[in-house]
Amino acid sequence: MNKKIGNLFKGDKGIWTVFFFLTLISLIEVFSASSTLSYKSHNFMGPIIYHAGTIVAGVLITIVTLNIPCRYFKIITPIFIIISYATLLWVLAFGESINGANRVIQLPGFTFQPSELAKGTMVLATAQILSAMQRENGQGADPKSMKYILYLVVPAVVLIGLENLSTAVLLFGIVFIMMFLGRVPLAQMGKLTGVLALFAGIFITLVLTVGGMDNSNDEASQSGSETTTAVANNAPSEKKSESAVSKLFHRFGTWRSRLVDREPRPENPKEYNVRDNFQVAHANFAIATSGVIGKGPGNSTERDYLPQAFSDFIFSIIIEELGLLGAITVVFLYVILLFRAARIAGRCENNFPAFLVMGLALLLVAQAAINMMVAVDFGIVTGQPLPLVSKGGTSTLVNCAYIGAILSVSRSAKQRQTLATETAKRS
Repeated sequence: MNKKIGNLFKGDKGIWTVFFFLTLISLIEVFSASSTLSYKSHNFMGPIIYHAGTIVAGVLITIVTLNIPCRYFKIITPIFIIISYATLLWVLAFGESINGANRVIQLPGFTFQPSELAKGTMVLATAQILSAMQRENGQGADPKSMKYILYLVVPAVVLIGLENLSTAVLLFGIVFIMMFLGRVPLAQMGKLTGVLALFAGIFITLVLTVGGMDNSNDEASQSGSETTTAVANNAPSEKKSESAVSKLFHRFGTWRSRLVDREPRPENPKEYNVRDNFQVAHANFAIATSGVIGKGPGNSTERDYLPQAFSDFIFSIIIEELGLLGAITVVFLYVILLFRAARIAGRCENNFPAFLVMGLALLLVAQAAINMMVAVDFGIVTGQPLPLVSKGGTSTLVNCAYIGAILSVSRSAKQRQTLATETAKRS
């Protein structure tokens, strides 16, 4: 029986341990943080049953993925690229809106978020390009590799960024690090950094300008509607043109508000405006009342006020209920994940699995870092969930597939290492 279980959960035991504890924390904290969902649905157990089912499905996906030999990941890469681009285009045109952005495709019984699949696909493709274009004698990647990677990744980043800027920036950041690890010539990396800095300056200027105009138009239209309904009814053409412009730039106002409209923290705590800093304020309340060991699982009070307590701000709820020790434990688990992935990559004989493992691990850990920084008021609110912990559908299942891919590589690397050891003993 134990042997059968061992054969089922193959791969790196450290990765499995991290995966087990993160999903366990997820079940406990999502159950606690889903009070608003339970209230709206009038079903106390409904949200946690759904989440538990997602976790179980994710574990099955992990087991299936880890049993796929790493070489087959190369074969499915073109298929995933086609699906990713097709769904990214589809969600922009016909997707369902979440928090003012078209991010999901409604399917029978569940929703699908194309950006989650696209992230892993771009990492997979980048790893394949970097591995295929490594020059002999340890000279690093061929200079043309950056061109091929950018041709493939940049359109996906743009499509994602139109509705989910933080995910687009995260993805491109991971690809950039992968190119550095893949030893793309430093001169090219320097030029790319300069271009990115220039583009960032232009983009921020555009956001501040267009975002401000968008806000003023919204305020004007709101005041006009409050003054008289006749004016609104007599200007259908203006509304159509505004909606056409806002369809292209409708996220600029949100991005601008996150950059400049957030009020600074006053010296006198009594002057702090909770309404203007609603999410961050209640996240701070959760952290401030936690202590070393926290209030205990299920005893959060701020979960009833935070709109995304079960997702974007679940780390605040973890701190409130499990205290400083719980927060350190969660951070430590992600650190272990990164170090175990680096160790697996170091054991790989080929470049592709090594690049793939590091890319997927960096994707998970970087997203976790962003989520935790936002929760402790150390960054701009981005809407990034905590991988393998936050409540989610597509994100949870895809993240489990990432873990399965890492375990698949660890399994093959371990087999090669064992074979080499046995050969050395025989000789």
